[in-house]
Amino acid sequence: MKILVISLLAAVLAMVSPSLSVVHAADITGVITFKGTPPPEKEITPLEEDATCGALHTDKPMTQFYVVGSNGELADVVVSLNITGKSTGASAPPVVLDQKGCLYVPTILAVQTGQKITVRNSDPCIHNVHTTSKNGNDPHNDAQMPGGADLTYTFDKPEDFLKFQCDVHPWMFAWVTIEDSPYYAVSDKNGKFTIKDVPPGQYTITAIHRKLGAQKLDVEVKDSNVTVSFPAFEVK
Repeated sequence: MKILVISLLAAVLAMVSPSLSVVHAADITGVITFKGTPPPEKEITPLEEDATCGALHTDKPMTQFYVVGSNGELADVVVSLNITGKSTGASAPPVVLDQKGCLYVPTILAVQTGQKITVRNSDPCIHNVHTTSKNGNDPHNDAQMPGGADLTYTFDKPEDFLKFQCDVHPWMFAWVTIEDSPYYAVSDKNGKFTIKDVPPGQYTITAIHRKLGAQKLDVEVKDSNVTVSFPAFEVK
């Protein structure tokens, strides 16, 4: 009897298995580059001249608009797929935006709609967190004392480079891109990015830099990892 049952199960599986399809997610990777000589960064003179903030720096504080490596690797580029309505932000871990040395750290970051942004004050002075949206996200303007409790924000609408600023120290800015899915990444100091666990399909992938603009490519994901190559960014 056992042999008969095993034989029947094997026969059924043999009939069914050809019709079964397993969906495999894949990663999209790449390296963002810059062509030419980037515009020179500017010294943040008001920071240096502020008695409290200036004392927090041993080197001259500079803007970080174009973070370019020795071989043209370009950081702070937000890379995303044209997928909306798939946010997992409510259950994603918070992303930390620190105020350190009277600067926002990092200055470029990305989160999902509904994902918590934890704003921290690591400085010995008061800051205020003032957000400005161009796409209808709720504005905020909250004071934060030194050693004070973290502030938490979420945003419901997708947006490129929502602005965070400190009105107490007007040179302080950060730019937060809000995506409506988890399929995005920000290029690191080596220009590298990875968008993880992308389901099979055909997509438009966009790379956008706050100063240098955006590029788009078509990409198809099947059952193995994909590498994409954007043309090098350059100053127009």
